[in-house]
Amino acid sequence: MAKKVVATLQNKGAGKGHTRVIKMVKSPKTGAYSFQEEMVVNDKVKDFFAK
Repeated sequence: MAKKVVATLQNKGAGKGHTRVIKMVKSPKTGAYSFQEEMVVNDKVKDFFAK
């Protein structure tokens, strides 16, 4: 699935304007960590990690 998204962005020439970001998030109930992954516009990367 991710390959199609990346390939689509690169075909349009806008792939360099996006970044794949991965953030580790702790569950309030169990205390276990999970990973949140998104494709974000380069200008919004700091906002993503500030959440």
